[in-house]
Amino acid sequence: MKSILKNIEGDRAIWAIVTVLAVLSFLPVYSASTNLVYVVNNGTTTFYLFKHAFLLACGFLIIYAVHKIPFRYFSGGSVLMIPLVIVLLIYTLTQGTTIGGANASRWIQIPFIGIGFQTSTLAGLVIMIYVARYLARNKDKEIVFKETFLQLWIPVALILALILPANFSTTAIVFLMVLLVAFIGGYPLKYIASVVGIGVLSLILFVFVAKAFPNVMPNRVDTWISRVENFSNKNAEDGYQVEKAKIAIASGGLHGRGPGKSIQKNFLPQSSSDFIFAIIVEEYGLVGASVVILMYFLLLFRIVMAAKKATSIFATLLIIGVGLPIIFQAIINMAVAVNLFPVTGQTLPLISSGGTSIWMTCFALGIILSVTADKEKKESIDNEENPLDILHETIG
Repeated sequence: MKSILKNIEGDRAIWAIVTVLAVLSFLPVYSASTNLVYVVNNGTTTFYLFKHAFLLACGFLIIYAVHKIPFRYFSGGSVLMIPLVIVLLIYTLTQGTTIGGANASRWIQIPFIGIGFQTSTLAGLVIMIYVARYLARNKDKEIVFKETFLQLWIPVALILALILPANFSTTAIVFLMVLLVAFIGGYPLKYIASVVGIGVLSLILFVFVAKAFPNVMPNRVDTWISRVENFSNKNAEDGYQVEKAKIAIASGGLHGRGPGKSIQKNFLPQSSSDFIFAIIVEEYGLVGASVVILMYFLLLFRIVMAAKKATSIFATLLIIGVGLPIIFQAIINMAVAVNLFPVTGQTLPLISSGGTSIWMTCFALGIILSVTADKEKKESIDNEENPLDILHETIG
């Protein structure tokens, strides 16, 4: 154990928070997986528990491997990855699979191991790194919108356009995070306003085209459009899910029903992923929910502190770009459970079951830890005594 801790670098508080969130996830996932066993009639609860443990173990290996890579390497890596994620997104749109009998056009199946992979999550991570790289490399130049359009906004627009048909919520999150990073990176506010205007017009045009030609992308565009339209419709499928989630939360009380005693997990179709927060509240009450919220708040605090202490503009933008989406995703997941947002399909990071969510979250955390580890190394070098200073003190 000591040898493992000696090789761990970076912000120890982030390591601790991630570990706590991972540990907290086991009992809710184990409990909620009964839905998959008895309703979907697939596997056993023990199978899903071990699968979740395997995914988390792989996630921690990803964190460890990534945090050992100097963060500056991710700058050039994002440029190389842009063409790859574009190809993956196109392939996903044409070959999207089904999971649990439901349309899942945002997923592709990883061969041999039978785990679904959500390409839009990888694409979002890559584009955030790319935007941070571009802004950092041009921080001392006068920003001209026409000049940035081709190198910055065309790649962003292309990737978002490929994510949008199957995953509106991820598109919205990535777009907002890109705008935030651009603002922090010193991109002129008037140009950001122009980008927002272009984005809104493009979305409206897309909706009109999707409505005019519904057979072009069946069961994809209709999915996220209907979620917005049926936000307040209790008779809709999404309304049914939210109602069951609200019942679960209301019945949780202060201390909850107790571990494994959730009733609504038997009725919520996505109880182990999209609506796991509702199960946590039902079984562990307000106390359990407060612990989960506190963990994400502490993670946000450490991310902001790491960005503030970063030694370069790229490091700061990189931490903000890959770190804040984790917190934003958690907020959206919890907001959906209490009916403050339409159903989005966003999981609760590091707690919900699901390989892609866990792995991409861990990759992002590994990048943040790489930045903090680099800062610690520089501080260690700076704090080492100069031999000439020692000699001077001895003679003196």
